[in-house]
Amino acid sequence: MKASVSVWIGRVLSGLFVLFMLGASAAPKLLGMPIADEIMADLGWPPGYVLPIGILELTLTLLYIYRPTSVLAAVLFMGLFGGAMATNVRAEQPLFSHQLFSIYLGLIMWGGLWLRDEKLRALFPWRRTASDA
Repeated sequence: MKASVSVWIGRVLSGLFVLFMLGASAAPKLLGMPIADEIMADLGWPPGYVLPIGILELTLTLLYIYRPTSVLAAVLFMGLFGGAMATNVRAEQPLFSHQLFSIYLGLIMWGGLWLRDEKLRALFPWRRTASDA
């Protein structure tokens, strides 16, 4: 069966999300890169939290990749993103580039999942209004 254009767009969005989470978020934390420690310290996190957060990000990303657990991972990711957003708000980071970045990631994550998962689209359908017709 040939996948529709929307399914392919969903796969691309999900792939970009996974690449970002693995390459730009989890990897620096798991590899002990100094930049991860510096950023966490600038945000007010005490030393020792970088590795556990990196492990959590990696675990959730792997759950997101595995189709039967992708929705669970997306829900759990939103909890993680909420904490990241709260941290950026508390640290008085810039609004559009830092504080709202978790929202952007969540939209890409859920958008990709919604476009590629027929059951999720049935659960949350895109409804047309009378003015759309």
